[in-house]
Amino acid sequence: MGYKVAQVSWQSKKLQLKAIRERVFVCELHIPKEVEFDQQDITAEHVIISDDEDGPIGTGRLCADGLLSRIAIVKAHRNRLAYTSLINSLIDVARSKGLEDVYIQCILDEVPEFLRSGFSVQSGVFMEAGIPRQRLRCPIQSFNTDPFTMLH
Repeated sequence: MGYKVAQVSWQSKKLQLKAIRERVFVCELHIPKEVEFDQQDITAEHVIISDDEDGPIGTGRLCADGLLSRIAIVKAHRNRLAYTSLINSLIDVARSKGLEDVYIQCILDEVPEFLRSGFSVQSGVFMEAGIPRQRLRCPIQSFNTDPFTMLH
């Protein structure tokens, strides 16, 4: 199975982006819609990943401050290739914007994968939408997707 990742605007793909995030964050993780969707959606750079049949299966965004967020892949496609493709695309967008560092507010289960990818811990554990997280930072030139395994 192959995947295609494209950079898209919120305005042009809002319905598809919202559908993926509602399925993953609102339905699966029970995050309230009013928390999931915010003002950063309008100004962030978004990517959407599609499967071989051009069906959208995932998304993520890059905020102006370098924050990688709202990374969501539907359950049937949660695998190393999908995550690596999506995250690489977000890093490419950050690089094209001239950013030197990216950040992620990572759920605790995924911290080890990001640490092996060049990220370092930037904060203690905090709660966001009822989920324990930790803020991580990575210089773009140090980013490495090789350590990624299947994320949850």
